[in-house]
Amino acid sequence: MPYETKNTVNNILDRKVSRFANTNFLRLLDSTSMVDACSIMQKNHKDEVIVIDKTNSVVGIVTDQDILKKIGEAHANPKKTTLDDIMTFPLVSIKHNDTLLDALKIMRDKNLRKLAVTEDDGTVIGIIYQNAITSLIRQKVASPSPTNYSIKAILWNLGTVTQFAGILMLIPSIVATLLNESLVATGVFLMATLLLITGFFLNTYGEKHPLTLRGSAIMILASFFILVLLGTIPYLYVSPYGQEDFADLFASSFFSSASSFTTAGITLFGTPEDLPDSFTFFRSFSQFVGGMSFIYLIMTAFYPEKKLITMRGFISGNIPKLRELFATIAIVFSIYAVIIALLMFYLGERNILDDFSLAMSVLSTGGFMPDSAILETLTIPEYFVLMAGMILGALPFGLHYAFVRKKFMSFKLTKEVGIYFAILGGAILLFIVTTDVSELDSAFTVIAASTTAGMQIIDLTDIGNVPTSILFVLMLIGGCGFSTAGGIKIFRLEQIFQFRKYFKKSKWEKIPIHERKEIWIAVILLILFPTAPIPVAYHISNQGYDLNDSYFESVGAITTAGLGTGIIDNDLDAFSKILVGLLMILGRLEIILLAYIFVPKLVS
Repeated sequence: MPYETKNTVNNILDRKVSRFANTNFLRLLDSTSMVDACSIMQKNHKDEVIVIDKTNSVVGIVTDQDILKKIGEAHANPKKTTLDDIMTFPLVSIKHNDTLLDALKIMRDKNLRKLAVTEDDGTVIGIIYQNAITSLIRQKVASPSPTNYSIKAILWNLGTVTQFAGILMLIPSIVATLLNESLVATGVFLMATLLLITGFFLNTYGEKHPLTLRGSAIMILASFFILVLLGTIPYLYVSPYGQEDFADLFASSFFSSASSFTTAGITLFGTPEDLPDSFTFFRSFSQFVGGMSFIYLIMTAFYPEKKLITMRGFISGNIPKLRELFATIAIVFSIYAVIIALLMFYLGERNILDDFSLAMSVLSTGGFMPDSAILETLTIPEYFVLMAGMILGALPFGLHYAFVRKKFMSFKLTKEVGIYFAILGGAILLFIVTTDVSELDSAFTVIAASTTAGMQIIDLTDIGNVPTSILFVLMLIGGCGFSTAGGIKIFRLEQIFQFRKYFKKSKWEKIPIHERKEIWIAVILLILFPTAPIPVAYHISNQGYDLNDSYFESVGAITTAGLGTGIIDNDLDAFSKILVGLLMILGRLEIILLAYIFVPKLVS
């Protein structure tokens, strides 16, 4: 065996069995009849069952071979034979921290094809199969260098995403052309063309392969940076800031592009109504693409292999195929946008293009406004339409997906959605009690903060410490998992709540390893989301701004909420704009993707 191949196999066999164990297995009482056991095994497509006694202690295992052997005996009566009669005991197992090589040695010595995987206290957490190990070895030996393989897979997938973004960006270019706004049309078309060319070259140098979790994280990180960097082109081309210095112009363009694609919605334009209509549409469309793309990219990244365990509750019913998944995202949110735009057009007196810009902005939980005074002229029905749109954007995709399942509108509210609405309702009541703001404006402000849409209708500089703290906490929490909203997300708060089990060692050790990792990830994000903006806030405060206000604005950036106290505007220095832009990208990636890239234990 060549040295390189031998080294590859050794690397595989040195991995822990817990990483490859099948955690979906059957447990049945030892008193279960063989007939019932066969029925349950057939229904669940299982070839073995872990046998437990009345105290829930593992006493043995029954495999398909044990059953066949017993049935072959002439005197056997399946109805009277129990699992206790045919099980293999004591159970041959392996500890979760042992390696695949250890598993193969035990299988060889015991002449077995599968082993139970246990925690340190003997609790069974899964089953490791001999054919799974051998299949893994065959795949690795037959494939090229892992590093080369991974890079080419990332390049190909990144190229596909980039090309698709380029195709989507042709839409605002066409709109600008139809409105005879040639400067905007040229800038956006140039961006779309470069996205397509970049995607083509990435596809050329890459190869179509499934991505690892770390590879997916790198691909998503790279895709957002490419979108943001090439997204600066229309801003540089139109140059709407009145700045002559290229460094300032680039910083402002980078900031605006990041604010668009990350759906942060923080604007440098005090009077967006002075911008060309097609440019306003382009800004909101960028948010729409950024919001939808993020859901798609994240769900696609976690879809392969067994990574769906990190997506608990994200979808109801059967998991769709990836093409169906993407089509569903695009169709559902496009329908929402059309409905909201038509309602706003019917209820208001503005032009239809502004209504579509507004609809795309609220659904992406972005916050860009086509007119600086638009929120001051809203009617009460329009308020409710926009609030409904923001909430739709903050709900998990699983809820939206339920609308297009075979059983139309056959959905139920998950625990995560219930918690979200409870937090939202409680915060609205508390905000009303602690401020002099009207009930409607209070509800709108709280929803804008909680959904991280950031549409601001009141001055936040004089509302007091308690209301400011409410908005601060809401921005950090954000919306539901796998939504266009930013923040830590509700489902991670549920995971953090499980962290209390850490203080009860007996219970903590019974939690499956992958769930422990998810809890630790949630705790890490709870720490990083409020602390990561501190250096940026400190830098901004050194420019002469209040530290508390600077911190609030920085948190608004990393949570992609966009609420602020008026510090971030066109007069902010170039370096601060770049820093805030990077905060927005970091927040859109939910920080966790960087952890997947740089912390190997989270993906092992």
